[in-house]
Amino acid sequence: MKRVYLVGFMGSGKSAIGKRLGTLLNLPFYDMDTEIAKRTGMTIPQIFETYGEESFREMETEFLRTFHDSYCIIATGGGVAMREENRKIMRRTGLVFFLNSSFRDIWRRISTDSNRPIVQRSSRHELERLFHKRKPLYLQSAHFKVETTNRTLNEITQYIASQIVRLTIQ
Repeated sequence: MKRVYLVGFMGSGKSAIGKRLGTLLNLPFYDMDTEIAKRTGMTIPQIFETYGEESFREMETEFLRTFHDSYCIIATGGGVAMREENRKIMRRTGLVFFLNSSFRDIWRRISTDSNRPIVQRSSRHELERLFHKRKPLYLQSAHFKVETTNRTLNEITQYIASQIVRLTIQ
């Protein structure tokens, strides 16, 4: 096994599941947004405000190109799958799990989050359109689609871990 990437729309549980998965499998966990914030010395909202979304997307690609830890869990940003290069890097360097959530569940989690620049500047309708636009790209990225609706974080984590173990043993 190489890296494990968790992809999905903002609020799908990538960070929460990634932390649990790292603990369960005794692997380092990295949150892409946190790592980019550390590299720049800025918060994600500050990066968006100062440099714009396109520059932030380039930072995500640069992270994927230059990240060196081979055996780890990475929770990606919600927009990382929008770039074909990112999808190719992730599929080539690891296993990609798409956390598929309903928009209703996503909206419940993100609607009041001030750390998400796209949420702050978009209506519910605009976010739902973005959700549907991105979903096919998450599916293109993924080796596995993981249904998260009506499942606990523990159930999702256990499922992903079992798939990783199954593939590692083969």
